Amino acid sequence: MVKRKGSDRKNGPGISGGLVFCQGRGAGVEITEVRVVLKDSQDKKLKAYATVTFDNVFVVRDIKVIEGGAGLFIAMPSRKLKHACPKCAFKNELRSKYCCQCAAPLPFEVNLQRAEELSGSQTGHRDIAHPITQSFREYLQKKILEVYGRERTKERPEPALE
Repeated sequence: MVKRKGSDRKNGPGISGGLVFCQGRGAGVEITEVRVVLKDSQDKKLKAYATVTFDNVFVVRDIKVIEGGAGLFIAMPSRKLKHACPKCAFKNELRSKYCCQCAAPLPFEVNLQRAEELSGSQTGHRDIAHPITQSFREYLQKKILEVYGRERTKERPEPALE
């Protein structure tokens, strides 16, 4: 449940420029809608994409449903990390040897140092949005995988009776 303290004339009643206090399992956040799109792709591990709506006011798209060694799990939306070319300032993907804009060689030391700063599985990517607590991550994963399971059973064709 979200509690707002005080009121402010310029921001309206009940909304202050100060802190918003949250409590409860998901910090008062309710998942109000989960949409899943199944994928039949060459990548056998990627099973679906999910879009989740929180409290009918906030949407997170491109949450991936992936099949790993220990079963299904979700991966939050992410972007590739980039670094700027020292010559033209164009942002190139991490580990690029040459600038995609001006073709200048990129400094190997900076590229290597940047790659080493990242942890193993996150190398080259950074989450755009992600749960802060383990309990909310588990809650989110449970909800998405429930809808994924329902979508999979819907899509399976019924066997023909003869």
